[in-house]
Amino acid sequence: MNTELFGIVATFLLTVLLAFPLGKYIAKVFKGEKTILDFMRPVENLICRLGGVDPMKKMNWKEFLKAMLTINLVWVAYAFLLFLFQGHLPLNPDGNPSMTPDLSFNTAISFLVNCNLQDYSGETGVTYLTQLFVITFLQFVSAATGIACLVALFNGLKEKTTESLGNFWVIFTKTITRILLPLCFVVAALLAFHGTPASFDGKDTVTTLQGDTVQVSRGPAAGMIAIKHIGTNGGGWFGANSAHPLENPDYFTNMLELVSQALIPMALLFALGFYINKRKFAYVTFTIMTVGMLCLLIPTLLAELHGNPAIARMGIAQPTGAMEGKEVRFGPAASAFWSIITTVISTGSVNAMHDSFMPVSGMMQLLAMMINAFYGGCGVGILNYYIYVIIAVFIAGLMVGRTPEFMGHKVEAREVKIAALVTLLSAFLIKGGTALACYYFVHHGNNDWAVKPSSWLNNPGYHGFSEMLYQYTSTNANNGSGYEGLADNNIFWNVTGGFIMLLGRFVPIIGPIAIAGLLAKKKYIPETSGTLKVDGFTFGAMTFVVILILTALSYFPPLALGPIAEYFSL
Repeated sequence: MNTELFGIVATFLLTVLLAFPLGKYIAKVFKGEKTILDFMRPVENLICRLGGVDPMKKMNWKEFLKAMLTINLVWVAYAFLLFLFQGHLPLNPDGNPSMTPDLSFNTAISFLVNCNLQDYSGETGVTYLTQLFVITFLQFVSAATGIACLVALFNGLKEKTTESLGNFWVIFTKTITRILLPLCFVVAALLAFHGTPASFDGKDTVTTLQGDTVQVSRGPAAGMIAIKHIGTNGGGWFGANSAHPLENPDYFTNMLELVSQALIPMALLFALGFYINKRKFAYVTFTIMTVGMLCLLIPTLLAELHGNPAIARMGIAQPTGAMEGKEVRFGPAASAFWSIITTVISTGSVNAMHDSFMPVSGMMQLLAMMINAFYGGCGVGILNYYIYVIIAVFIAGLMVGRTPEFMGHKVEAREVKIAALVTLLSAFLIKGGTALACYYFVHHGNNDWAVKPSSWLNNPGYHGFSEMLYQYTSTNANNGSGYEGLADNNIFWNVTGGFIMLLGRFVPIIGPIAIAGLLAKKKYIPETSGTLKVDGFTFGAMTFVVILILTALSYFPPLALGPIAEYFSL
């Protein structure tokens, strides 16, 4: 057990050690300073010329969002059509069929919004063509979109008074050429050297130690798996995701993939400090997020290492902890750590089956996605945290009887209303979607609608409710992990999940950028003795408390019906 815990600590510390210099590098890239990858500038200029983009044009927050939303609309149409006709297109050595319209709709949106929820099974549901030219492509551009939107926030915070948040196209292109591609090249090479497939061969026939003959899928998986983690995407090449021995062959690759998915979200926190010259604020934010992550991780570790109490009452020893749904090559500790990192970071990849985790662990995974602001995904994690900061500033202003201010700009009713709407929308989508699923399940359980609702759940009672709650929590948080006891590839889940993914992705991006744009163009107010210090641990602690209170008020009822009730039933 000590060895397993040491592996967790080593993985986390390695991530932080790599994230700090990467954060400094990211700040230099977007500040236009000299970096080691400046040789990519001609490529970036060529892309701008081909796209008819003026790289010198500055955009206000409305223009920035218009550019971002327009190109995303083009990408989702492109993805939908290729999924719909993939069975008739080349690079399909295994003869996989085309997707149904509802599954094409869900999958196109899922990868567009960085959710990567897979209502299909990886190696059998898509072809090499759509794996590479749709899924891998969208994993790059969705991550770059999130980072570009965060840099817009950085630009709003950096200047005393400005209407410009930068040029979306320039920031987006630099994100891919100077950050995502170089990192993915390194990770893909390491994965390939450790046994992850990187060829275009079809299925191979393998004879197992038991003498059985099985067909094993292959393909150019290493590159896709690299961006799935570097870009906090999460969708697996194989249906079992990173629990698959070809997608995650050994403990080294397990550490590599854990570091990869947390690297950019942490680095962006340090980049924030370097970019706007407020390092203390960045360090406080990093500390608060780390404390929040530990509050979720420690109960999960304890629950998984102690094993299942129902099994213990039968007199069966569990020396290695709760092993149901875990890979033997990783064990419960590494699996517990992964489950929290992947839900905190909003990656959604799995190296164990979340449906088999203890109820306490399941609740921690749900809370990580409900909060969605402890590190979070590429760019959007800090955008979500920014919403909580605005609410904390507003509450602090009320407490001292002074107009709230954040970094030299007054926070007024319009900004607070936007922050409140973003926060309330998440709770509405999660609880509203779960309520709709429960209603439909109860009242239409014997009716056919692509699949009988009575066959949705493989688990009754509290855990069945948790399966539906987890699905909508994951779609709203753009996470993509799921409880596989839920049969989700049908019209109801594909359509409702698709719409929730769209709203859960773009509203929490539009809100913070609108707030940043509105604040940035206001008159700058110099700090005085009465100015709220947002870079101190007192304000950091207050933000943490605001997160806890809002989360408890929003989500305690559904959690009580699901994982909490299941825990007491054991």
